[in-house]
Amino acid sequence: MNVPEELRYSRDHEWVRIDGDVATVGITDYAQDALGDVVYVEIPTIGTRVTTGERTTEVESTKSVSEIYAPLSGEVVEVNDVLAASPEVLNSDPYGEGWLFRMSITDSSEVAGLLSAADYVSFIEG
Repeated sequence: MNVPEELRYSRDHEWVRIDGDVATVGITDYAQDALGDVVYVEIPTIGTRVTTGERTTEVESTKSVSEIYAPLSGEVVEVNDVLAASPEVLNSDPYGEGWLFRMSITDSSEVAGLLSAADYVSFIEG
């Protein structure tokens, strides 16, 4: 299982890459593996305001449909349109081309509530 050290993680299995006041969000390698073959990704709407823990989108696989939650509060500023035509990119490159959306962060103090890579590994190994 791949858990990059430079990212932060939610208990809902999203990863977050912080760049100033913008967060790139995707699902973890663990999550994509548990889902199986991804066949559809609902693309969130640019301009949507979300709060931490709020549903932002969903991912459908051959096994199930999983909701994706906002790991931080903010506004969706960019979406990965590649996923509409090629949802399988979530399986093949979850930390690269498989990102879901970028959001502006409205409360940077919330970043402290995300897990480090080591904490995320401990969480999933339970």
